[in-house]
Amino acid sequence: MTEAIYPGSFDPLTYGHLDLIARAVKVFGKLTVAVARNPRKKSLFTPLERVRMIERETREIPGVQVVSFQGLVVDYCKKENFQVVLRGVRTVSDFEYEYQMALTNRHLAEEVETVFMMPSARFGFVSSTLIRDVLYHGGDVSAWLPPRVARDLKARLEELEE
Repeated sequence: MTEAIYPGSFDPLTYGHLDLIARAVKVFGKLTVAVARNPRKKSLFTPLERVRMIERETREIPGVQVVSFQGLVVDYCKKENFQVVLRGVRTVSDFEYEYQMALTNRHLAEEVETVFMMPSARFGFVSSTLIRDVLYHGGDVSAWLPPRVARDLKARLEELEE
């Protein structure tokens, strides 16, 4: 089987991400979750915190490894010999963006294929931004985040308010 890479910011990791990870491992056998280090993007959690968070939450899913990377996904794929990039697509707007990205990546590295996977219906509308907003305003995010991730996120948002 071909091992796939699932890149993203995962800030924070959601049940939607975990859903795709568990389902992708069944398709590919092995999956590398790759946390993007993007100095231009303001993240709530450091890359190392996000890696540890994902490792903790995927411990029970065989075939998953977690890394962090910086730069273009296709450059990392070429360096580490990945042939498949997995991307989650929730909405039509996600698809438009991901489609452009896939074509750009194909131009940069023809040997790297992009595979789109839809989340389960119950996670199709959830985004990290929406979750942060709901939690910031005191809402219940337990349907979208693992309990420890929710606690970590709540603590981080409280730190930022101080």
